[in-house]
Amino acid sequence: MGLRNRMAGAVTAGLAALTLVLGAAPAGARAAADLPYAGSTGVGVHNAYEKAKYPYFADALDSGAAMLELDVWTNFFGSSWRVSHDNPFGNDSNCENATSPAQLRTKSRNQNLAGCLSDIRSWHDAHPGHRPVVLKLELKDGFAANLGRGPAELDALLNSKLGDAVYRPGQLAAGHPDLDTAARAGAWPSRAAMAGKFLVELIPGTLEEGNANDTLWTDREYAQYLRSLAAAGRLGQAAAFPAVHRAEAGDPRARYADASLRPWFVVFDGDAGAYAGGSIDTAWYDRNHYLLIATDAHNVAPAIDGVHPTEAQARDRVALMASHHASIASADWYPLPSVLATVVPRG
Repeated sequence: MGLRNRMAGAVTAGLAALTLVLGAAPAGARAAADLPYAGSTGVGVHNAYEKAKYPYFADALDSGAAMLELDVWTNFFGSSWRVSHDNPFGNDSNCENATSPAQLRTKSRNQNLAGCLSDIRSWHDAHPGHRPVVLKLELKDGFAANLGRGPAELDALLNSKLGDAVYRPGQLAAGHPDLDTAARAGAWPSRAAMAGKFLVELIPGTLEEGNANDTLWTDREYAQYLRSLAAAGRLGQAAAFPAVHRAEAGDPRARYADASLRPWFVVFDGDAGAYAGGSIDTAWYDRNHYLLIATDAHNVAPAIDGVHPTEAQARDRVALMASHHASIASADWYPLPSVLATVVPRG
């Protein structure tokens, strides 16, 4: 069977699954909740902190999206974890540092990461049992432990702001020596058991990856931190999952020369086009129950609009990425809340 026919068959199967999950509203909601967390595909929004997309971050949380992305700067130009796309000096965000649900959409915006996390906690308190949400943090210029913005300090901030709303590496690893062993044993909870939780994903940033002087990227630095916590019996305090960034054939963790880091990666983040192109065995991620974040889903051939596709085009693309075992299909489809709320069986 040719590649075109295989892709058509995959999309048809994915659309059938989509119909089953979306169905009529109450039954569809139950079907989505019954899916295993590592066996389902949701939809993410790239750079959800941008005011042009959502006036307030609470609007992004209301969107139904399964993943929301934040860009974070740590360098010496400021004294905090700053949220902005390309301004390393200050904050440019729709976050407002709400300390209660009543303050959502009432305060000044352009707050830092602490302010975004306060909004998230306030929204969480107003929506008990909400859908599980991946909070994807791109550390644009990496950690800055020498400035008090290293892995331990990030954990302290996440723990102080989100507390029990975070799904932690220690919860996945419970009873297992590391994250990889736990994932391969199918230790991820169901979507229903993940209700009311945020999973924090960390990826290296564009500036960090382009900095020849930076030899300790976010992924490796946080994995080292997890390994140290586990050795000390303190893995439970960790609040985030490092992701292997960018798609590669085979096991992309082979890039880590220190093999003892590899078991601390069970989240993988790369270009949707690479995953759908046929050269990467994405079934490997499914067999091992890893989370696979597929970015720029709109660019998979044939490309569709990255912001304003038709609803049918966006749904077809989600189904296609589900057939390629993605956990999240990410784009800028913020005008399509019915698509953002889609959850389908993966694979």
